[in-house]
Amino acid sequence: MSLTFEGMGANNNWARQESYGGRMVENCTQATARDILAEAMRRLEQAGFEIVGHVHDEVIIEAPVGRYKVDEVCRLMAENPLWCPDCPLDAAGYEAPSYYFKD
Repeated sequence: MSLTFEGMGANNNWARQESYGGRMVENCTQATARDILAEAMRRLEQAGFEIVGHVHDEVIIEAPVGRYKVDEVCRLMAENPLWCPDCPLDAAGYEAPSYYFKD
């Protein structure tokens, strides 16, 4: 027995495909991480930060030099949403004159 779903197969045709538990866990984990990031981005915007982009679990903020501290961004990013109060969250960041790469 296996879990199956309809998806794009060979030659871009719909086909029945198999999945497995590991993929399902990965999808659930990534979806939860995205929801945590979305809430963190909302908190940052409400605090006045101008988010110009995001890459996976990283936000890119554009701000005048010296206006904000990285620690303030990290504190807001690591704040737990009400629906997952015990999830161990942490954040790290850096300040740069322009965005070069994902840390």
